[in-house]
Amino acid sequence: MLNFLFLQMKHQEKTPEGNITEFMEFVLLDFADVPHLRWFLFGLFLVIFINILMGNGTIFLITKLEPTLQTSMYFFLGNFSFLEICYVSVTLPRMLVNIWTHRRTISIVACAAQMCCMFVLGATECVLLAVMAYDRYMAICNPLHYTLVMNKKVCVQLVVGSWISGGPVQVGLTFQIFSLPFCGSNLINHFFCDIPPILRLACGDTFVNEMMVYIAAVLFAIVPCLLILISYGKIISTILKLPSATSRSKVFSTCSSHIMVVALFFVPGSITYLRPKPSHSAGADKVLSLFYTIVTPMFNPVIYSLRNKEVIMALRKLLCK
Repeated sequence: MLNFLFLQMKHQEKTPEGNITEFMEFVLLDFADVPHLRWFLFGLFLVIFINILMGNGTIFLITKLEPTLQTSMYFFLGNFSFLEICYVSVTLPRMLVNIWTHRRTISIVACAAQMCCMFVLGATECVLLAVMAYDRYMAICNPLHYTLVMNKKVCVQLVVGSWISGGPVQVGLTFQIFSLPFCGSNLINHFFCDIPPILRLACGDTFVNEMMVYIAAVLFAIVPCLLILISYGKIISTILKLPSATSRSKVFSTCSSHIMVVALFFVPGSITYLRPKPSHSAGADKVLSLFYTIVTPMFNPVIYSLRNKEVIMALRKLLCK
């Protein structure tokens, strides 16, 4: 598929009007507009990357090794942590290399591959967060049927479904975008190959592409977000009926961590892909992208571990060993 995309792009030769230029590569500007902060940004993002790998890697490890965490909630959490590692590994290593070497070029095939991976993993994260909300809904609102419904087989099917659900749509969207002719500049004012800055470089009418982006955003961001809100609306209604203040506090503590991660991921992502084209700006796009590509994976281990006594106990056991 990526080789075909490359061939599609290679045939774009200059027309008599001189409007279309053959591009073999793009240039990711990332943070080139602040050269005096180059080494500060490199050190900052390197520390963040290491923390993301260690934090999410630790959660993934303890959910697999600790016997007390062999429940559906921690099964989903372990998969979510692994997904965060994959997600951040698509963008941060290249960005670090670009800052270090000043060589910011990226081939069209590599750019298409990066965009495709980002959006397949992003769609997976949206669906998996909805699955995690459904798991909490079943545990709190239907506790008698919870172990029967959320058995190991169902949990595996839900995770596998999350991973493959967005693949065909996101691959098709990437193919459609990179089949466009590009003209003028090949400079991408971003730190990865994101859809808004790529479409700004395209020639001709991009209305169909923009509509496809909106449809994909609704399917994989708005729909899962609505399902999450419905689940937590019912959860909160159930919590308020609990007679014990201690029980209410415990359930709120467990669910609030999930809600924080959902807000950090969905809000900036939805703003980026659903706002009208005229309101897009390179600076705002980069700031919003930092939230759902870096901030969420960075805070995921902190949010889930500091607010969860079972995870803290498992971490202590792991450190003692």
